[in-house]
Amino acid sequence: MKANILNMKISCLNFPQSHYKQMHKFWSFSPFMSHKVVNVANISPNTTTYYDGWFDRIAINHLSHNLQAVAGVKIEKEGYDGLLKTCKVVSLKFNTVQQCQLCIQALERSIPAQFFLLLKTLVPQSKFTREFLALFTGLFFAWLVGPSQLKESEFNGRQEKNVVHIQKCRFLESSNCVGMCTNLCKFPTQKFIKNYLGMPVTMVPNFEDMSCDMVFGVEPPPPDEDPATLQPCFKLCKNGKRHSLRKCS
Repeated sequence: MKANILNMKISCLNFPQSHYKQMHKFWSFSPFMSHKVVNVANISPNTTTYYDGWFDRIAINHLSHNLQAVAGVKIEKEGYDGLLKTCKVVSLKFNTVQQCQLCIQALERSIPAQFFLLLKTLVPQSKFTREFLALFTGLFFAWLVGPSQLKESEFNGRQEKNVVHIQKCRFLESSNCVGMCTNLCKFPTQKFIKNYLGMPVTMVPNFEDMSCDMVFGVEPPPPDEDPATLQPCFKLCKNGKRHSLRKCS
């Protein structure tokens, strides 16, 4: 990955999270404020427990059902556990290219295409668009990836709030699988946003602390050159295999 991506000068724009700092709990950056997260220190310093509200549950089940439909599988379990089980079945049943394609198809079914076409037509690429998409992502996708913050990065010599910093990705923590992160989230999301909005976005997962940066406006490297594809899976991964992606198309 280019050095200017890895070495971005990023300054953080924090949303109010005083409860998290003092009590190890906070409300996620969600428009309905329904998604409370608690770090349970007496169980494990790395354990995060999520309490999904009504909006979260609707969104989670909607995506899960659409992924099941395009993959031709049926999972009885609902909620985030059901979504996670669906993703695990897909990751074991299909190769890496198929996983990416199925995820894109599920996103196409889940999000009205008219919304993206309208946004792409009315709002061309600009500082406003990049910052709007970063804000929109933080607001409406906390149910999938967990709490996030907006950060600034240097873009064409100017500072923009075009980075969504996911503090500890819920999907990566719950799946504990690098392959599911890259093949069912990172690569299909990058391609989906580029295809429907014409907006490049680079997702940079950190497999040490399970955080992730979504950098809007920056072209991602080719999959075979992306550091994420060279990452072996975690020792505790239940799938127990190395993951890579040849091409997502």
